[in-house]
Amino acid sequence: MTYFERIGPAAFRPTHHVSGAWNPQEQHIAPALGLLVHAVECDRDARRDDGLVVGRLSYDILGTVPVDTVETTVTVLRPGRTIELVEAVLAHDGRAVVRLRAWLMRSRPTPALEATSLPRIDPPDAMAPWDASTVWPGGFIASTEIRRIQLEPGRAAYWVRTPLPLVLDEKVSALAGAAGLFDIANGMTVRVSPKDVAFPNVDLTAHLFTEPRGDWLGFDTTVSFGPEGLGLTSSVLHDTHGPVGTVSQILTVRPN
Repeated sequence: MTYFERIGPAAFRPTHHVSGAWNPQEQHIAPALGLLVHAVECDRDARRDDGLVVGRLSYDILGTVPVDTVETTVTVLRPGRTIELVEAVLAHDGRAVVRLRAWLMRSRPTPALEATSLPRIDPPDAMAPWDASTVWPGGFIASTEIRRIQLEPGRAAYWVRTPLPLVLDEKVSALAGAAGLFDIANGMTVRVSPKDVAFPNVDLTAHLFTEPRGDWLGFDTTVSFGPEGLGLTSSVLHDTHGPVGTVSQILTVRPN
């Protein structure tokens, strides 16, 4: 009952709970994005003890990956005393599948300045449960609990959580756990049925002004399709205290 199990210093075996929505024989990339954050934080903590925090996560999704063992590598691209740029790569059978570039920054107390004009969404208990498996197959979607208010096709607010740990028998940060849910945004308020149109994302970028707290992760999501086969899924991220950042995903829109 987990998404991954470590089987080597940088090798992880997925369970059936990572199986994907577009093709259940492939991994839903969401848990893997969380795994890369875990790899970045483990590398950070092995190198330094000042706990730099993540401000940005920018992923390029280079291809699909089967439900099979993956490996991670982490490289510091721009070392620094207060700011670092780190790259993490997820590979399968020697082929890079996802590249993450993460900005790590030193935290400092700024409670007197804390503020945002981003609007809040209703709390989880004010939203009705929604069964996403009515739209999407796969073990990952089935492993999540979702509560949603659908405003119109391509526009919704919702909360997501999962009872499954990201990595078996390892301490995983709240951020890594949340990052393992970020990619679900592209399927939670579809404009059209995925049976009629494919719209996978080729990237994901998250900007965070505070780390998500708690087990519920909230999204205020808008999906847009352009006239030339491109799309955008744009979300404001929330925890139960309020907005915490944003996520955007560029889409390739392909009518079946």
